[in-house]
Amino acid sequence: MATCTFEEARRLVIDTVARLRPKLDAEMVSLEAASGRILAKSAVADRDMPAAARSIRDGFAVRSADLPGTLRITGEVAAGASFAGTVNPGECVEIMTGAPLPVGADSVVMVEDTASSGGTMTSDRAPKPGEFVNPQGAEARQGMALIPAGRRIGFSEVALLAATGTVSVPVFRRPAVAILSTGNEVVPVEATPRPHEVRNSNAFCLAAQVQNAGGIPRILPVAFDNVDDTRELILRGLEADLLLLSGGVSAGKYDCVEPVLAGLGAEFYFDRVLIQPGQPLVFGRVQGKFFFGLPGNPASTMVTFELFARAAVEILSGAGENPLPMPVARLTHDFSHKPGLTRFLPARISSDASEVTAIRWQGSSDIPSLARANAFLVVDPERESWKAGDLIRVLIR
Repeated sequence: MATCTFEEARRLVIDTVARLRPKLDAEMVSLEAASGRILAKSAVADRDMPAAARSIRDGFAVRSADLPGTLRITGEVAAGASFAGTVNPGECVEIMTGAPLPVGADSVVMVEDTASSGGTMTSDRAPKPGEFVNPQGAEARQGMALIPAGRRIGFSEVALLAATGTVSVPVFRRPAVAILSTGNEVVPVEATPRPHEVRNSNAFCLAAQVQNAGGIPRILPVAFDNVDDTRELILRGLEADLLLLSGGVSAGKYDCVEPVLAGLGAEFYFDRVLIQPGQPLVFGRVQGKFFFGLPGNPASTMVTFELFARAAVEILSGAGENPLPMPVARLTHDFSHKPGLTRFLPARISSDASEVTAIRWQGSSDIPSLARANAFLVVDPERESWKAGDLIRVLIR
């Protein structure tokens, strides 16, 4: 068993999952269903983009050498149309934004810089060749790779796929992620818990986090604090691509997750990380599947998923390594802590992300405080105090 710093543990998760993940399967989905998925094959341009030189302004297509001066208007070309003739010396063609540049013209003069009367256009502008023209192939050449495999498809990628005529998109299969809460005190969400019981909020929180990361969550029944029940449900969980366990990984008398995993031949990469919340975090591999033993308190479960398990889900989805969103913001108050641990504490970041305020909370089980937060303070383990106005890292939720 090993203890890691935050940085060591995250690096170990990313490198190990990337190195040992099974071969990724691909499937075809419609363009409408592609958003959020990971592209399995690089997308290439099926033609030059743009396919012809086009105007980027409303105005007149001209020969730049003919201006300043007065030119004869010989026609008009709109977006979606083309001009059959040629722009000869002393001539121009009225042109709209997006329309192809007529043969013979080499620049566009904006309509605001012209005066038209009696079939002629006058301008005192001296345009440069290529002015207000998007040349053929300026954005991409036919056959050029536009989106690399492994990229998560967002709205701009959807637009580019549509622009290349892609109606069926090759994407990697989303990994199934089994979610197993443990503990005699955990009851179903719809139950009325007794004072010593808690509803199974962790499973549904993790399901939402898994879905956001690109996985397919599968919530298993709660495992009671005994070896037989825990072993049976862990084996069910190992039918998925990744297993997330919540609770049962501390050193308590009834914490049996690690002994059960060890009995199944698990390899443990670490079982403690120097963070708060979430120190008793387990990461390993058994029967060819990765697993995380997440601490059972809600804040610990939530934070450790975002810091470590999310990266595993993304890599199993076919994505590459994504950096954590941790900008800096100015503290609105003085803050101090006992050095030694990297702490992730609930906070509110301002709408412009310039300032951050820690939220008072009652510890790792305080779900109401977590719901009021939209970020976590990231507290350096080697620094003891900050003053109001000091910069501090923030993990954006």
